[in-house]
Amino acid sequence: MPVRGLRSLVVLALAAGLATAAPAAQARPDGGNATTAAPASSATAAAKPYMGWSSWSMQSSKYPGLNPNGDYSYLTEANVLKQTDALATKLKKYGYEYINIDAGWWRDYAWTPEFDEYGRQKADPVRFPSGMKSVADHIHSKGLKAGIYLPVGLEKEAYGGGKVPIWNAEGCTTADIVYDDLRTTNGWDSAYKIDFSDPCAQKYIDSQARMFADWGYDFLKLDGVGPGSFKSGDNYNNVADVAAWQKAISATGRPIHLELSWSLDIGHADDWKKHSNGWRVDTDVECYCNTLVSWENSVDDRWDDTPAWTRHAGPGGWNDLDSLDVGNGEMDGLTKAERQSYATLWAIAKSPLYTGDDVTKLDSYGLSLLTNREVIAVNQGDAPPARPVTPSDPQQVWAAENHDGSYTVALFNLADRPASVTADWSTLGFTGKAAVRDLWNHENLGTHKSGITQALPAHGSRLFTVTPRGDALTWTGIEAESSANTLGGNASVADCPACSDGHKVGNLYTGSKLTINNVVVGKAGTYQIKVAYVSGDARSADVSANGGGATRHKFPSTGDWSTVNSVYVPVTLKAGSNTITFDSGSGYAPDIDRIDVPKSS
Repeated sequence: MPVRGLRSLVVLALAAGLATAAPAAQARPDGGNATTAAPASSATAAAKPYMGWSSWSMQSSKYPGLNPNGDYSYLTEANVLKQTDALATKLKKYGYEYINIDAGWWRDYAWTPEFDEYGRQKADPVRFPSGMKSVADHIHSKGLKAGIYLPVGLEKEAYGGGKVPIWNAEGCTTADIVYDDLRTTNGWDSAYKIDFSDPCAQKYIDSQARMFADWGYDFLKLDGVGPGSFKSGDNYNNVADVAAWQKAISATGRPIHLELSWSLDIGHADDWKKHSNGWRVDTDVECYCNTLVSWENSVDDRWDDTPAWTRHAGPGGWNDLDSLDVGNGEMDGLTKAERQSYATLWAIAKSPLYTGDDVTKLDSYGLSLLTNREVIAVNQGDAPPARPVTPSDPQQVWAAENHDGSYTVALFNLADRPASVTADWSTLGFTGKAAVRDLWNHENLGTHKSGITQALPAHGSRLFTVTPRGDALTWTGIEAESSANTLGGNASVADCPACSDGHKVGNLYTGSKLTINNVVVGKAGTYQIKVAYVSGDARSADVSANGGGATRHKFPSTGDWSTVNSVYVPVTLKAGSNTITFDSGSGYAPDIDRIDVPKSS
């Protein structure tokens, strides 16, 4: 978890988490390609996003009564068992199965850690008087799976002057497994970086994995992993640690889901997919305030930060958006509209669905959100994750094509006031009519022509299955780099192996423009223009037609500068020939690959 100025460095030393996957092409709603991850360790590992409960949200909250013995004191054996029993009764039948114990299980209420004679974390006897194996046994007795937590690296307090022996590794001590200069690592610099050039280092990871397997744990969250966790550079590159954990887990013979945390570097997505089963793509969802979360800190961040990662998720490893805290009403700190939007994004993005709520006190609305079987089916089904088909503006549409030819379509109003949002069928690649089903309300809404418009409250959403009854659209494509177009300011043509014709127009910044000429349509009207672009971060552009007034749109990040994505932008055109201009304004715009214009009937 990130530093928020609310915790001491020592306390910060233990907080968020997730990881993994590997890729194969799948169709997207925009006609481009997505990639689906292959299993990281076995054919059955993380076949679907996992579902369950995590202790961290309540541990971290200032909500009255949650942490009566000081910060993070909620984490106790008694509380874990209460949540286990409640989840088994209320949520298990809907697919929730993991009970994940987060940071602090080996630390007392003053956050002082305990270690065994081999430098491995040891359960605090006050928090967990029966020990961690006993807790896992109880979780298993309810037909559930047990999860546990560690920060990456060798914790400083475990070093013991370098004299601590490593279990089952004759002659190895903690001095052998870290660098001589005791360089630090992880998101809080709370551990010494492990030097895997010495075979003793793998032996230490093996010893921890063996301990967890012997206790019966089925899940490990490895936290503070870099590059990520707001750290970069050699000291914080923990790819070798993650690979060592995967190897150690495999050697135990026990299937253990390995999840990585937090804000993992997308530039190492292939490493996370190769060695783990899930990875946190963002900072902590918790607000570290008097509720579990708040909309602004940082539930709403996910709409901006998720799109770049979408292509990396699939069977074997999933993009983790963090805890889903929508079940406790006032304690969650959200409106009903915000709770539904939160749950909608997690479902369509195919994030793991694990709540941090008090399962013993779910309100009726929260329970309805967490147990809606049609929405859960979207998350657990075999279609790819949804992605934005419109720009990252306050009103957004996300969609995914299902294997039966239907579409999962979500409408979001992220503005602070009510607004209407329209899903135009042309952004899904067809024209005419479609049948619409409201998934949250289990209601068939009949047949709609051309699209569907909904009036949404502030931060509101709707979630539909859309089944086409019309015809596939045909398109006219125009390359951005065509010599018939006009480049202004710094705009220039550049090579782009991933682009449709091997080139793009880039350097669109501080007033630079790309004008695409001779855009011909048969009749006047507003057209959804498909814009293929490349942008390593989210960037905006002013889009206009025929020299008229421009509308500024934010294009979501494609994850790097070698990946092409597409969104649809509404542009009003006249019958005959038109021009469409992309203007960077005073900032930086994305690089443009091409546009596709739907042919009018």
